[in-house]
This record gives sequence, structure tokens and C-alpha cells, in this order.
Amino acid sequence: MQKLFEDYQFGPEEKAQLDRDGHFCLPTILTLAARENLIASLARVLEMPDSEEFHPNHYAAELDDYLASLIAHPQMLELARKVLGEEIRYDHCVDLSRKGGFGGQPWHSHSYAEVQPELGFLRIFFYVNGFQKGDGALKVVPGSHVFRDADIKAQTDADLQIGWLRDKKHRATNEPLHIEELEVPPGSVILMWTHAAHAVSPRRENSDTRWTVVYAYRNPGAPSHARWISEAFEKSPPQGAEPLMSLY
Repeated sequence: MQKLFEDYQFGPEEKAQLDRDGHFCLPTILTLAARENLIASLARVLEMPDSEEFHPNHYAAELDDYLASLIAHPQMLELARKVLGEEIRYDHCVDLSRKGGFGGQPWHSHSYAEVQPELGFLRIFFYVNGFQKGDGALKVVPGSHVFRDADIKAQTDADLQIGWLRDKKHRATNEPLHIEELEVPPGSVILMWTHAAHAVSPRRENSDTRWTVVYAYRNPGAPSHARWISEAFEKSPPQGAEPLMSLY
């Protein structure tokens, strides 16, 4: 099987940083072949008609064979299990590609097993051509994930600072929580715990498309409201993904 990742380091120290901050970047680990394949696949999904009844980007892996093949790719599962342990389920694959002029995404977090901290939910973002600050950039709040608050919402950085962030401190460092805007080179992968607060800055009008896809995996044991898997796909998944499809 074609390699997905170049060699990378993710051991106990890196896992500890992910658990402390809520996110961790693995720069430039996507192979050149994977980047080319991802752009071709994501471009096809991005151009599919969108409607109130069906959003193609929510079911990206079901609409493209290459994206589907990555669900159970050995390197993908190895990375997911380095974080979550052996018992995992596939949750969704969403095309997050953003054309020039994209207006950004407000602050939010996601839900999963709020009162069961032993159950993890990991999002694995592929930033195929990377991003720069202020241009479709991912913004994060290190330490926000440990609050396991699925209701974090704010339209702007200022709204978050005077609202949810106010008087909150990092439970590991005791420092005030703060906003960070990231910047990553092409071929980078970002791991993120699902409860982490995050937002996306607008994409500049003259910028090309930021090609991005997220794969989500979780420990089974609780309902998942983000689980976008059609009945047909669940019954006939790609080869190797059969054990990953069930809710529990």
C-alpha cells in the first residue's frame, strides 16, 4: 500500500503535549503522492452540488475511493491508536477545503462523552497545502479541551475573550487561557481533541483553495452527534474498515 506519511515522531512526550494543549502539529508528514491524490479527490468533492438535504463535504470519504481508502490505512490507524489506544471507531471524514474569499469560521467546540473523560474523540486534520496566519488559519485555545465544554461559541476573538475565556486558567500551567493563531507548511497534519475551542480566519480573496480534510476517530461507548456515516457505507465499508464502522 502506498505510504501516506513520511517518517515522524510521536511518542510519550508528544502525546503529553497533545494532552496539555489539546492540539499537536506534525509538519510536512504527508507524502507528495498523498498530497497530489488528496487535492484531486477533494477538488471533486468540493465541486459536487450542495443542498439542504445533502452536504457532500460531510460524506467526503463515501464519495471518493481514495478518501475512503485512508480510513483504514495502516499509517492512519497507527497514528489514531497512538492517541486513543487500540479500541477505536471511525466517526466521519469531512472535506474542509476553503476557496479564496471564504469568510472564516467562528469559535466552537464539539461534543462527545462530556462526563466520561476516559472516552476520547480525536480529529486528524490534513492541511495539504498548509496555511499562513490571517489566511484560512486555524486558531486554537491551548488547554480549552480539558473543560469538555461542547457549548463554546463566539463570533469573534473579542467575543470569546470577554465571554467563555474570561477568568479561565489552564489547568496544567495555571496561566490564563489565550488565543493562538497557527501557521503550518504544506503537507502538515494537526491532531486535535474534539472538545478544544477552535476557529478559522477568513481566506484572502486572492488566495488559492486551502485543501483540507479531517478524519475523526473515537473510543466507542457514547453516542456521537458528529457521526456522518450513511447506512449503505456502514454496511459496505472499504476494505479493512469493517471493524471501525459500528457506533459501539
